[in-house]
Amino acid sequence: MMLEENTTTVVKDFIFVGLTSSPKMQIILFLIFFVIYVTTLTENLGMVALIRTSACLHTPMYFFLSSLSVLDVCFSSVFAPKMLVNFLADKNSISFIGCAAQMYFFIGLGSTECFLLAAMAYDRYVAICKPLLYPVLMSPRACILLVAGSYVLGLLHSLIHTIFTFQLSFCDSIINHFFCDITALLSLSCSDTNINELLIFYIAGLVEIITILSVAVSYTYILTSIVIRIHSASGRLKAFSTCISHLTVVTIFHGAILLLHFQPKSGNRLPHQGMSDKILAVFYTIVIPLLNPLIYSLRNKEVKDALREFWCKKFFL
Repeated sequence: MMLEENTTTVVKDFIFVGLTSSPKMQIILFLIFFVIYVTTLTENLGMVALIRTSACLHTPMYFFLSSLSVLDVCFSSVFAPKMLVNFLADKNSISFIGCAAQMYFFIGLGSTECFLLAAMAYDRYVAICKPLLYPVLMSPRACILLVAGSYVLGLLHSLIHTIFTFQLSFCDSIINHFFCDITALLSLSCSDTNINELLIFYIAGLVEIITILSVAVSYTYILTSIVIRIHSASGRLKAFSTCISHLTVVTIFHGAILLLHFQPKSGNRLPHQGMSDKILAVFYTIVIPLLNPLIYSLRNKEVKDALREFWCKKFFL
């Protein structure tokens, strides 16, 4: 490494502290996360295949659900393969460019999921509140544009943070995390990070506010429409049952984001607080992509019926 003004080093590689330094625990964690990652890939890719092959699931709602499954496969793949390799490696390192790429896709795909969940809430709003206009407002072209727009906005948002983060000078190369998290990287910088922190607070905060408000407004109209238009309890339950899975996913996803990135700062963070951040990050990056297809399949009658029909054709015909 070359010295720059006696204080700054030109970092070529970063080293992760990781989740544990115990060789025995690293083997155990490798096995656990390997099973989780394989299960995540199987569930989400299986959901995509089921939606594509079942004619009864060829609707806008399931188009968005298959898009969410593809996104979750990509999102978990940003972290899991590198994490698994590091559990078995002597040195948990990542190149400077690799770290920038990992942070870019972490923020980009996470932001994309925020916008995609908001689009899914809009789909439910149109389906319940404007059923006669549903085929027009949620045409195939409109659905594709909503998904493409989610990716464009998410990746542009990430590009801003990545550019401003990796133009900083770094005094250290040891990241107290298991991946290239933006807050962990900022703590290594010798440069003034006020602009970066303002970008996180205002731009990332704006993404959260816009997407959460979009979901909240959509469901406010949905609840109002259900109460006014549907008088029987069974009818109301049936109408709202199509939204329960989505609301559950939104609550878990945004709850994890708010706890992970928007918790109050403390100048004197204790060691157990750093570990709790890592555990929360594991839940956000690894566990949520595993849970999403389970939530949608376990609480969705149409998905369960399509899955049952698939297995019947597979083994009994």
